[in-house]
Formats: sequence, C-alpha cells, structure tokens
Amino acid sequence: RAGTVPPGLTEDQLWRAKYIYDSAFHPDTGEKMLLVGRMSAQVPMNMTITGCMLTFYRTTPAVLFWQWVNQSFNAIVNYTNRSGDAPITPSQLGTAYVSATTGAVVTALGLKSLTKHLPAIIGRYVPFAAVAAANCINIPLMRQRELKLGIPITDENGNRLGESTAAAQKAIFQVVVSRIGMAAPAMAIPPVIMNALEKRAFLKRYPYLNAPLQVGLVGLCLVFATPLCCALFPQKSSMPVSRLEPEVQARIREKDPQLETVYFNKGL
Repeated sequence: RAGTVPPGLTEDQLWRAKYIYDSAFHPDTGEKMLLVGRMSAQVPMNMTITGCMLTFYRTTPAVLFWQWVNQSFNAIVNYTNRSGDAPITPSQLGTAYVSATTGAVVTALGLKSLTKHLPAIIGRYVPFAAVAAANCINIPLMRQRELKLGIPITDENGNRLGESTAAAQKAIFQVVVSRIGMAAPAMAIPPVIMNALEKRAFLKRYPYLNAPLQVGLVGLCLVFATPLCCALFPQKSSMPVSRLEPEVQARIREKDPQLETVYFNKGL
C-alpha cells in the first residue's frame, strides 16, 4: 500500500503474506473476519460438529441440539463469507438467523420421523439429507440482502460498475452447490464404515471409541473435500453482460459499449 518493499523481502514471503491477508480479511469490505467463520476453520469446526451429528442421531433431542449447533455455525460462516459491502442491520441478521436455523431443524426432524421404520443405515443418512436441505435454506436467508439489492460487479481491472441481483443469484447458487459438495463425502462415507464396524466385536467392546472414530473419519474426508469444493467455482466469478438485468446492462453500455464480461466476488 505504501509502495515500498521492506529490505530483504523475498517473493515467497510476499505471497505468504498475501495468502494470510486474503484468508483473514473480507475481499469487499476489507474488515477482519470472525475466526470461526473463515474457511481455514472449516475442517476443525466441521469435523467436530458433523462427527457428533453422525454419532448422536438416534434421539430427537440429540438431532435437535446438533442441527441447531450446525446451523448456528453455518450462519456465522455464511455471514462472514458473504459477497458485497452493503451493511446488514442486527434485526435483519437476527431474522435471517432464526429463519435459517428453524427451517433447518424442522427439516431434520421431519426427515428423521420418515425413516423410523427403515433400515438403520438409512437413518444414518438423515443428517446429510438435512444438511443439504438446510444449506438451500440457510445460505439464501443469511445472504438475502444480496438477492434484494445486488452485489458489486466490476470489469476485469476491478473498476466498479454497479450492483446486480442476477450476479447475486449466480453467486449464491454456486456457494450452495459447493457447500453440499463439501459435506457429501464427510457425511456419506463415514456412515458406511461405522455401520460395518459396529457389527464387529471391537466397537461392541469399546463403545466409547464410536464418537472419536466418527470425528476422525469426517476430518479425513473434509481435509480433501473442503479445498476441492471451494475450488469448484472461482471466488472471483464472472458472467456475460447480456445475462444481467436490463437496467444494469443499459448503464454498462453507456460507460463501455465494448464490455462483454463482468466479475464479482461470489463469497465462499
């Protein structure tokens, strides 16, 4: 920012500083992000929460509690990694949080009641189905301001051209797909392994190892799934000018008739 390079600074050190800065500060607002809301916290936080969700799924109070914990965490992540720089009032944030967590918890309980008479392995997949459905509720609700007011769009040089709700819709859709993909291996693979292990003498003899094993398996899946699914779509996403709202297209054509593509931060 100052335009000077400290003596002895190597290119590797400069890139490392950039990675640290990019991971800790919001790309649109420039504010320091909440620690538990950053993508770097996804593996340790999610492996604990998801592991417990997959372990304690048999009783309604347990489902209720862990779905609430999970959706509260998701709400923090969705708010921290939102796109755009428009301020959100505490009342809007509170309404979005209550709506998102309630919708997610109701979905989980509804799915649990439907699987009472089905094989045990099916019951193990209720948390994943609930999480997938909840992502479709939680993310749009926590980022509803973007859907109403739009998110900043720029040209390839970063010059701001205005706000677009069409870009917001595309950004939120991409994030929903990424998050469901992120949760899929961690919530689909461990139940199969645990179902097989529970039939053997080892876990019957040491039942207290159930939760640690579940958390460890989820963590192993998330180590690979998190960066892979974050990379499904570029954070600096793009779309043709022709797919923007007519009034936004008109404003852009006035400024730059030759511009074909706009860019935006989709969030994570």
